[in-house]
Amino acid sequence: MPIRAFAATAAGKSFEPFEYEPGPLAHDEVEINVEYCGICHSDLSMLNNDWEITTYPFVPGHEVVGTIGAVGDMVKHLKVGQRVGLGWTARSCLTCDLCIDGKHNLCQQVDDGMATIVGRHGGFADRVRCQAIWALPLPEGVEPKSAGPLFCGGITVFNPLMLNNIKPTARVGVVGIGGLGHMAVAFADKWGCDVTAFSTSPAKEGEAREMGADHFINSKEKAALEAAANSFDMIIVTVNVPLDWDMYIQALKPTGRLHIVGAIPKFEATWMPIIGGEKSLGGSPTGGPLAIRRMLEFAGRHRIAPMVEEFALTQVNEAMEKLRSGSPRYRIVLKNDLG
Repeated sequence: MPIRAFAATAAGKSFEPFEYEPGPLAHDEVEINVEYCGICHSDLSMLNNDWEITTYPFVPGHEVVGTIGAVGDMVKHLKVGQRVGLGWTARSCLTCDLCIDGKHNLCQQVDDGMATIVGRHGGFADRVRCQAIWALPLPEGVEPKSAGPLFCGGITVFNPLMLNNIKPTARVGVVGIGGLGHMAVAFADKWGCDVTAFSTSPAKEGEAREMGADHFINSKEKAALEAAANSFDMIIVTVNVPLDWDMYIQALKPTGRLHIVGAIPKFEATWMPIIGGEKSLGGSPTGGPLAIRRMLEFAGRHRIAPMVEEFALTQVNEAMEKLRSGSPRYRIVLKNDLG
């Protein structure tokens, strides 16, 4: 049976109905009946071929929530009808040092088909496939409608808390209160941290505090940034634009870490303050299956959910235009209405 989807035939084109034959299900794969699929800025970057890795026709969608419709004959841990989610990564080799160490998302041994929407068709469809290890069951407390963005944006901002061994007593700053940042604030708050939201939009202060921020800094005000010197154990940067990096490095305590998850074009900073304060710079992509499972468990326990706006899958072009204009509050989710 063909998979029904929406695809773009060239860079920047609108999405049109598209069908394709998926072929036999691989022994280690599952097929997911899509219920919801989030839209990520990476989908827009891929649509425009900004990274020069897109193949057309292009079916986006790597924030999938749905139920298992079929399992390969080697898959024993998932059952038909079970609700799962799928994020950026769709396959890893399982045998390299990185996979064995639990860092499957960093696997270098799988070229084609590692990412859900690179070299394969994604979740803007009625069905999508992935290697079974990447289909993660939704725990109690995680609502299917809003869960999709957790599988990309959510793990992207949750992983730094684990990677950097952040303690509940830490002071954490979050730069950018948008699709990634609003989840970062919620996770850091429930982690137990003292959380400061940095934003160029003063109007977001009320929402940021409702999400869990203890403090708010208007990052357009240089005096406010200067006053925050030597304050933070970690600052998570969720924006994808250049900043005055020296100011944020100055805001770190000695041994503090500036952790960038936004796709910034480049990084330039004065190095001596980093050496003198034993400060560090880092970044990370999403996370492996275990990290995603821990994130989902944490989100369910603390009732953390992304703020989403829902569109029908058949409204995909309208939804993508809203993302393109930068106006969502704060993530967009498509509901499969293909029947």
